[in-house]
Amino acid sequence: MCCGIGEFAQKTGLSVHTLRYYEQEGLLTPARNQANRRMYTEQDLAWVAFIRRLKATGMPLGEIRRFAQLRAQGGATTAPRLAMLIDHRAQLDRQIAQLIEHRQKLDEKIGFYRRELARGEAAEPAI
Repeated sequence: MCCGIGEFAQKTGLSVHTLRYYEQEGLLTPARNQANRRMYTEQDLAWVAFIRRLKATGMPLGEIRRFAQLRAQGGATTAPRLAMLIDHRAQLDRQIAQLIEHRQKLDEKIGFYRRELARGEAAEPAI
């Protein structure tokens, strides 16, 4: 066992409230000791890190919940979990491509303004 909820909150950077919410939503299922206190494991630490990564890459909470439910069912759900991650990666790749395109357009505009300033001319007033 790793620790109780307070120490686990410190290790994960999540609040106690968030950990309880994750448990309520079925994302976390910590073990309980004889006093019925939550006891988290190193595996829980890794799982929370993965949940945070999924959230940071834009996976909706409902999908994370679905993934957690499949994970709780064990190895028989490996294929659907893999499919979910492949789909999520494809969405992430589309977002990255869109961000790259946005950055290129910003770079074009930055280049325009730098050239204008280098020529000593006032830049266009709009956009």
